[in-house]
Amino acid sequence: MFNLFKKKKEVAKKQTFLPLKVREVVKETADTVSIYFEQPEPYLEYKPGQFLTLVMDFEGKEQRRSYSLCTSPYMDPFPGISVKRVPGGLFSNFLNEKIHPGKTINVLKPLGNFTTDFHSKNQKHFFLVAGGSGITPIMGIMKSVLVNEPNSKVTLLYCSRHEDHIIFKKELDELEHKYADHLKVIHNLSQPTEAWTGLKGRLSSETLKGLVNTAESESEFQTEYFICGPEGILETTLEVLSSLQISSEKIHKESFFSAAAEAAHEAAATAGGLTRDVTVLLEGEEHLVTVTPDKTILEAGLDQNLNMPFSCQSGLCTACRGKLISGEVKMDEDSGLSQNEIDAGYVLCCVGRPMTDDVKVRIE
Repeated sequence: MFNLFKKKKEVAKKQTFLPLKVREVVKETADTVSIYFEQPEPYLEYKPGQFLTLVMDFEGKEQRRSYSLCTSPYMDPFPGISVKRVPGGLFSNFLNEKIHPGKTINVLKPLGNFTTDFHSKNQKHFFLVAGGSGITPIMGIMKSVLVNEPNSKVTLLYCSRHEDHIIFKKELDELEHKYADHLKVIHNLSQPTEAWTGLKGRLSSETLKGLVNTAESESEFQTEYFICGPEGILETTLEVLSSLQISSEKIHKESFFSAAAEAAHEAAATAGGLTRDVTVLLEGEEHLVTVTPDKTILEAGLDQNLNMPFSCQSGLCTACRGKLISGEVKMDEDSGLSQNEIDAGYVLCCVGRPMTDDVKVRIE
């Protein structure tokens, strides 16, 4: 009976994964590939700007990494992700070197709040700021605007290091030509060749402020801002928009790395604290999880072999989201949650630490 129950649990766990077969691998730059998947049955439903979490085994241990979808469900027939190689990166090196058409990869369902709704009657100005691989979710959003909103327009400011590092260069040129009345692409290169005639150097507050002021003054539409890229570009853009008193409701941001969560995790590992028991409600069952000061609720749950959902483990996505039923939880990072979710009592278990002895979380 025990073995049968264990087998059922293992099957249930496997069924949470969606197998996607690789259809095509495109070499975008020397260190970036785009991987396009066959459409499963039923079709993969996702929103522009969301991400997929890939689940793979390395040396017998399950590993997960999240990658933004670079495609639009309204324009592209097949869903795809783009992966930039990271020095020493377990997933990024493998995906750049060893993935080929026909390979099947397990993924979790698409997640993420870096998206918006599209409507043919909208009249908006989308000001998109991307840096490096941050162009990935921006591409999906941009293409969705162009195909769905004939009365809206898009300005894309894309920061790269060098001409050869511009991801989707050919596709961007083609889209700008096709949608000449609706799309303007501005490239800023930090280390261009001498032949480069566009913006160059690190993106400065002055340059960005000028572009935003021009966008605000020239557009008769409401402007919305979408930002994704390295921490420096993200912070610079947010500071400029704040100085120009742009409403936070018009600003959408996405980050692939949380320095705050990393620093808090390192601090927690060396600081003193209390070990607390947390009640986790998962799949209709209650589990008592012992959380030591150097662990988050998710880490402690995984140590006890609970099948808790997770993805980024940095507080940037919502895969590990839970509803706080009682007690107090401190989060190292909460960027993945909207203010409405925070007000409703949701917490992220991957960066959540119990502050009282009565913490109870329901995983949703």
